[in-house]
Amino acid sequence: MIVMIVVITVKMFLVCSFQMLALSRHSLLSPLLSVTSFRRFYRGDSPTDSQKDMIEIPLPPWQERTDESIETKRARLLYESRKRGMLENCILLSLFAKEHLQHMTEKQLNLYDRLINEPSNDWDIYYWATEAKPAPEIFENEVMALLRDFAKNKNKEQRLRAPDLEYLFEQPR
Repeated sequence: MIVMIVVITVKMFLVCSFQMLALSRHSLLSPLLSVTSFRRFYRGDSPTDSQKDMIEIPLPPWQERTDESIETKRARLLYESRKRGMLENCILLSLFAKEHLQHMTEKQLNLYDRLINEPSNDWDIYYWATEAKPAPEIFENEVMALLRDFAKNKNKEQRLRAPDLEYLFEQPR
């Protein structure tokens, strides 16, 4: 019992020390940022939210991969469709990829690649696909139309989880 209390106390001390070190290192690197701006909290879409406490992390610009074969591109896009930042897109995009990737032309694969990899926010992709928000002009194309049609689920399929991986070994239909 005493050993457990000592271990917990040491862990708490190490965590606190690490957090203090991170905060002090952050303030040395960015003296203009206050400690409150270091923390990020989601407050929803409140009109009173100034979002002054948000830190934008710059991402490298998307670049088309011209050096990969079409088979490699399909495999990569299949993986990237399954591993998203949010469950809704994981389900939507992985099922979409299962149904459509094998039939897409190279041009369509490039459009899909750009769609799922250029935007930095997965919620944007979800809102565009479900037509909750209009997509930017650059993403208004045949692949977006296919994705929107797929998202409507006209056949009323049960889509509660991503497909099992066995379909990767099936012959394309």
